[in-house]
Amino acid sequence: MTDFLPINKTECQKRGWDEVDFVYVTGDAYVDHPSFGVSIISRVLEAKGFKVAILSQPNWHNNNDFMQFGKPRLGFLVTSGNIDSMVAHYTAAKKIRRDDAYTAGGKAGKRPDRAVIVYSNIIRNLYPDSPIIIGGLEASLRRFAHYDYWDDTIRTSILIDSKADLLSYGMGENSIIEIAERLDNGEPVAALTDIKGTCYAVDVQDTPYIGVEVPSLENCINSKKEYAKSVRVEQDEQDHIRGRVVRQRCGSKMVIQNVPMPPLETEELDWVYSLPYMRTYHPSYEPLGGVPGIEEVEFSITHNRGCFGACNFCSIQFHQGRYITSRSKESVVEEAKKLTTLNKFKGYIHDIGGPTANFRKPSCTFQLEHGLCKGKKCLAPKPCPNLISNHSEYLDILREVRNLPKVKKVFIRSGIRYDYLLEDKDDTFFKELVENHVSGQLKVAPEHCSASVLDKMGKPHIEAYIEFSKRYFRYTGQIHKEQYLVPYLMSSHPGSTLDDAIELACFLKKNHIRPEQVQDFYPTPGTISTCMFYTELDPYTMEKVYVAKTPHDKALQRALLQYYDPKNKQLCEEALKKAHRYDLIGNSKDCLIQPSAYNRNNFKQGNNRNKYGKPSNRAPKRNKKR
Repeated sequence: MTDFLPINKTECQKRGWDEVDFVYVTGDAYVDHPSFGVSIISRVLEAKGFKVAILSQPNWHNNNDFMQFGKPRLGFLVTSGNIDSMVAHYTAAKKIRRDDAYTAGGKAGKRPDRAVIVYSNIIRNLYPDSPIIIGGLEASLRRFAHYDYWDDTIRTSILIDSKADLLSYGMGENSIIEIAERLDNGEPVAALTDIKGTCYAVDVQDTPYIGVEVPSLENCINSKKEYAKSVRVEQDEQDHIRGRVVRQRCGSKMVIQNVPMPPLETEELDWVYSLPYMRTYHPSYEPLGGVPGIEEVEFSITHNRGCFGACNFCSIQFHQGRYITSRSKESVVEEAKKLTTLNKFKGYIHDIGGPTANFRKPSCTFQLEHGLCKGKKCLAPKPCPNLISNHSEYLDILREVRNLPKVKKVFIRSGIRYDYLLEDKDDTFFKELVENHVSGQLKVAPEHCSASVLDKMGKPHIEAYIEFSKRYFRYTGQIHKEQYLVPYLMSSHPGSTLDDAIELACFLKKNHIRPEQVQDFYPTPGTISTCMFYTELDPYTMEKVYVAKTPHDKALQRALLQYYDPKNKQLCEEALKKAHRYDLIGNSKDCLIQPSAYNRNNFKQGNNRNKYGKPSNRAPKRNKKR
């Protein structure tokens, strides 16, 4: 049957179902598209012969929605949706968001804070003996004791707070298949303690003494150094080849993380993306205005998984992992052909990408046998000598898709790693990217220009961006197009001092870059950067790290990145004075801002220079006549 999975009892009855095998509870509106985790897992289970009902955004203020399907035969699956529910509700400044892209009509407030915990506890009260399996990003990133930015404290594993039986972390297709088949064979959920890619909890006295143990919840609460140690081990063991079982004591329970499930092979990925997705939201949302989250991905294709770029502020390495797997060319082209048959298709494929669009293969051959290097990065601060950079296969796919009938243009919007691109000695892909796959502007992510900050981010130094931009504009000029680079920038990342923010502002001015948007660092669960934010330690060196934590300190850094905006002038002036950078306040071309009206006479060009004619960091003397 090619249709949406049932979202209520009536739709189950239309299928002739008196009972379902799984009720899949999600904090998102139901969108049946392979960019949504709920859609993939539910279709995978359906393809294996299981009956799955979708309980989308249930009203958690009473039990009615949770009871409409009755007790499922095999259990409940619970997720907050595509993103963490706290990130969905709050900005980096902890202000309540006014909309939600994953809800019909963009309406905010349709899911609770900490949705996985709330949903799971309701289910446990209603159906005490029903298996509960939690998964998705919120559960995956909170599987150990973790720093919670919104509570500003260390919280226990979400497995404990949710009272769930199992936690499926990472990309869970094979994990959920094994869980479903073993439950179907009559095994109790308490016996499912050996499935890769899952976590479970036991009483401390029943701990299996294998793998490695990280500092306990109590130790993490009492010592930031212990928490940093815990985070490092957790990150280092997320490798399906060399990773070990990880244990963590949380009160009277021991949380056990089994080794990661190996990523899907090409044939498996092809199968997953060939399933009969409807590729849009459930029609019940149409009167509400549809689901905004589909707009960016409706005509996009995912061709790979994983990211060996491994930025410290990104959750991908802890969730999907660093190992790259990819779909076959035939699979990608077949999906593109399907897109051209859809009613809304206008000739534009918005993306053929993934976590990083231009990764197709593992970064080197060494990892095929030994796994990715522990504590090292493939691209930062400089590309590893063993790195293999080759875009020929990706370029072949792009060429074939853009030559399909009805396809006018194929864009790449999910982001490329320009440092990886620069390592490719053949610039054919670079030139064709500029000529055929840029929609007027290409978004890339240098994030900062300060070497010390970029090191804390796990990003390449700014020289790579400068070289990339030179070649980008040279190739653009050769084809006589007007195209732009849009750099993503981040303020207040751990390690970024006020001086670093000023350095970035000067870099932006020198290079005539005026960012319309700036992302303030957001300490989300499960990242190395969040660990730095909380502990003020680098978990890999245990060195002290400066962190701008107060809202005002963050505002100063953020304002400097948009120094040209009049509404930021007062904050910029305060920041420059605080850093004793009076040489950047004035009317000369090198200054960031003009002085305020009250002090304008004191900041005429040359007034803030010392007796040798050089810029002075000392404030000019007050004009006694005023």
